[in-house]
Amino acid sequence: MDRLASLFSNPIKPIQAEEVKTRSMNAAATEEYSCEFGSGKYYALCAVGGALSCGLTHTAVTPLDLVKCRLQVNKEKYKNLGTGFKLTVAEQGAKGLMLGWAPTAIGYTAQGICKFGFYEVFKNTYAGMMGEENAFLYRTSLYLIASASAEFFADIALSPMEACKVRMQTAALGAFPTTLREAAPKIYAAEGITGFYKSLVPLWGRQIPYTMMKFACFERTVEAIYANIVPKPRAECSKSEQLVVTFAAGYIAGVFCAVVSHPADTIVSYMNKASGAGIGDAAKALGFKGMWGGLGPRIIMIGTLTALQWFIYDGVKVQLRLPRPPPAPMPESLKIKLGLAQD
Repeated sequence: MDRLASLFSNPIKPIQAEEVKTRSMNAAATEEYSCEFGSGKYYALCAVGGALSCGLTHTAVTPLDLVKCRLQVNKEKYKNLGTGFKLTVAEQGAKGLMLGWAPTAIGYTAQGICKFGFYEVFKNTYAGMMGEENAFLYRTSLYLIASASAEFFADIALSPMEACKVRMQTAALGAFPTTLREAAPKIYAAEGITGFYKSLVPLWGRQIPYTMMKFACFERTVEAIYANIVPKPRAECSKSEQLVVTFAAGYIAGVFCAVVSHPADTIVSYMNKASGAGIGDAAKALGFKGMWGGLGPRIIMIGTLTALQWFIYDGVKVQLRLPRPPPAPMPESLKIKLGLAQD
């Protein structure tokens, strides 16, 4: 944390309370911003940021994801991360590490559109319904509910490609197609449309807690970093300094994300490999210890992934000149009620 603070070289400048700009939910577009905060264009461009954020990062870590999935469903063969990489390269060559990249790219791009785009929509909608004071007091609950709502729809978009990806990555060599154009028709011919959604419920079980932690932990960690580590107010930080905070908060959030969602992730991998297996069947076959297989590589993957996703998402918002209001300060009306208002 000391190293993080040292990145901010500018001295603290004294500011008066009246100089602090409060968040404006209805701020009009100016020369500084390309659109109005909360407008349809704003949400659409946030969705573009989400598409790039999730699509690029998940595709980039396809090799790690592949080995992680194989460890989850065949621990006896692949044993650990290093052995998993060695066996994969020995059996399929270096290109085998990118098996499943196409459904990964398509599926997680679609998921990112819904995850980040709908999060912004739900967060602002729910905040308006709660009122300014409650939105501040219960902001952690606001982040949790908004992210859960967004992820519900994001997983519906992801599920078909996730089913193809996991089946391609975990099937025995030669037992299942290795390209998306062959894998998707094969699943449809054997199981119909339900074959693409049979693991949707455990996918919700994995992704919704993951996303709730991802957004709530990130939002509150950003608050904490600015309040306790960064030696000057956010408004005085450059955009590059703000992106450093974004990356650090994203990595911290990612570690927690990996832990809370891992058992469900293992069940998803098992169900997509074992045709006809249900949630109960998968949990029984894996056992409690088995559901935690591959946690180490997943922490590495998800920590890095989440940090990069937030960095890319915030970077896209900077490049597209989107409004990036800071966390809302305590409303004056609430300060008065709590006796905190200054005369």
